[in-house]
Amino acid sequence: MQSIRNVAIIAHVDHGKTTLVDKIIHASQIFREGTETGDLILDNQDLEKERGITITSKNVSVRYKGIKINIIDTPGHSDFGGEVERVLKMADGVLLLVDAFEGPMPQTRFVLSKALSLGLKPIVVINKVDKENCRPDEVHEQVFDLMFNLDATEDQLDFQTLYGSSKHGWMSTDWKQQTDSITPLLDAIVEFIPPAPVSEGDPQMQITSLDYSNYVGRIAIGRVKRGEIKEGANLALSKKDGSLKRIKIREVQTFEGLGKTKVESVGSGDICALVGIEDFDLGDTVTTMENPDIIPRIAIDEPTMSMLFTINNSPFFGKEGKFVTSRHLRDRLFRETEKNLALRIEETSSEDKFNVFGRGILHLSVLIETMRREGYELQVGQPQVLIKEIDGVKSEPIEHLVVDVPQETSGKVIELVTQRKGELKIMEPKGDLQHLEFDIPARGIIGLRNNVLTSTAGEAIMTHRFSHYAPFKGEIPGRINGSLIAMESGPATAYSIDKLQDRGVFFVDPGDDLYEGQVIGEHSRENDLVVNVQKGKKLTNMRASGSDNNVKIAPAKKFSLEEALEYIQKDEYLEVTPKSIRMRKILLTENERKRAGNAALSS
Repeated sequence: MQSIRNVAIIAHVDHGKTTLVDKIIHASQIFREGTETGDLILDNQDLEKERGITITSKNVSVRYKGIKINIIDTPGHSDFGGEVERVLKMADGVLLLVDAFEGPMPQTRFVLSKALSLGLKPIVVINKVDKENCRPDEVHEQVFDLMFNLDATEDQLDFQTLYGSSKHGWMSTDWKQQTDSITPLLDAIVEFIPPAPVSEGDPQMQITSLDYSNYVGRIAIGRVKRGEIKEGANLALSKKDGSLKRIKIREVQTFEGLGKTKVESVGSGDICALVGIEDFDLGDTVTTMENPDIIPRIAIDEPTMSMLFTINNSPFFGKEGKFVTSRHLRDRLFRETEKNLALRIEETSSEDKFNVFGRGILHLSVLIETMRREGYELQVGQPQVLIKEIDGVKSEPIEHLVVDVPQETSGKVIELVTQRKGELKIMEPKGDLQHLEFDIPARGIIGLRNNVLTSTAGEAIMTHRFSHYAPFKGEIPGRINGSLIAMESGPATAYSIDKLQDRGVFFVDPGDDLYEGQVIGEHSRENDLVVNVQKGKKLTNMRASGSDNNVKIAPAKKFSLEEALEYIQKDEYLEVTPKSIRMRKILLTENERKRAGNAALSS
C-alpha cells in the first residue's frame, strides 16, 4: 500500500482555502514551537494577499500517521484556468471548500467540473460554520445538486462531508459538535482519497508546472507516473515537435512541508521537482531514450493580445520609482518569461520599447502590478489583438467564450456579446443556469467582463479560450467619448474643475499635480477637449454676498489598473509608477497632436 495521497484544494475566491492549508500545516507541526509564520503562508505574493486570489498554484506536503499528503493549492479565478487543468493532473482527489453561508459559487463550478471530468474523488468541506446565519444543511444539499448537474458519477456523489471553521482550526463530521482540532479532515483524506497508484517500469513523468530559482534557473515540477527518477540519471525529454533530447537530472527534490528537500530518487505517485533540465516546456514528457513512452500533451493557451511596454518619459519621470531605464525594463521582462509560460516578449526597432504578448488583460495587468510593486516605472500602450494574414486574408483570433448565467439575465449577456461581433453557437439549460457558448473576436473581450458582471449582478461565470483565426470581422464599437486633456502643468484647482463640470467627468481631484497632455477626464462628446484646470479665481477686495458658496464637485472617477488598460485609446499611454496610475496622450502638446493629425490626413 503506497503511503502517498495527492489532493488538490478547490474553492471560490475568499472561501478560506489558503487559511485551511495554514491550519493543516500547523496541525502537522512542521514549524518548531514558537516559530512566527504569519497568516496565509501560501499566498506569498503581495498581490495574492491583497486581492485574496491565488494566481499561481503551489505545492506543500504534510506527514500524518506515516502517510505523506501532497496538497496542491489551485487558483480559483477563471482567468488562470489553464493553470488549473494542468495542476489537477497531479491529484488523485479534491477537497471542495464551500462557505457555509454563501454556498457553492459560480467560479467553483468551473474548477469542479474539470476535476469531476478527470474522475477525481471529492471530499466536501463546509467552512465558516461559526458565522451567524450560516446554513450548513442547505449548503450540503446545494453541493449535491451542483455535482449532480455536473454529471458526477455515483461514486463521486457518495462524498464524505466535513464541517468546521478553518479560522478557528477545527473540523467535524457534525457541524453541531465542535471539536478542538483539524485532524478529522486529515483522517478523511487518508480514508477517502485513493492512494497514489504505484507503477513499475521505465521512468516516466509529465512536466505540469514550473518553479524558478536565481541559483539553478528553471525547475520542472510534475508527478512521477511510472518507475523511479534518480539523481544523475540520463533520461530523455520529449519536445512539442516530437523530437527527443538527452537530459541529465542534476538534482531530485520532493516537497516536504513548505519547502523542497533534496533526495536521491523519487518513486511513482509522488510529486517532485527536477533540477538541471534545460529548455523544457510545460507538457513535455521525461522518459527513457531507449523506449520512449510519451504522455499526451496538455494544451497551453496561445497569447492573443499584445501591449507595448516602454520606459516612462513623462514630465514626472523618476519621481516615484527606482527602476526607470530601458535596461531595467528589458532585464525584468525577460526574467518574467522564465516562469510565466504564456508570456512572450519581442524587441522592437527602438531600444526602449518592447511588445509583450499575453493571454488577456488580467494576465498582463498582474505582471504590470507586480512590476510597479517592485519599484519599476513604465508606460504601456493600448492592448492590441494579434492580427495575422492567412492565405492573403486579414485574420484575427477568435475566442471560444462560455458564459454560465442565471436564466433571467441571459438575454442581456447575449445582447452585450453580439454587439461585439460575437456569434451564439450553443444555448442550453445546464442545471439551474443557462449555458451560452459564443465565438467572439478577441478584440470584443476587451472591456466585456466588467459590462457582463454589471448587467448580471456578478452572477455570470465567464471563461474564454483561444479557438482559431478567422477573417477580420469589421469594426467593433469601443469608447465613444473623447478625453479631457490638461492644457498646462501644475496643481488642479477646485474653482476651475467646478466651472468645467458640465464638460464631462473628471478623473482628478483638486490639488492633484498634473502635466500638459495628461488625460484628466472623459469629455461628454466624441472629440478630445483641452481644458485649463489650473486657473484660480480672480481675487478682489470686495466680497460679493452669496457668490462664495462652497464649491460642490462631483467625486473624481478612479480606475483600477485593469479598467484603465481597457479604457485608454490608441493615441494614449498609461503611465504606471509605484504610487500612481496616470493616463496621458502619447504626444503631450496640442501643436504636436495637430501636426500628427494633419500628417495623417495628407497621407
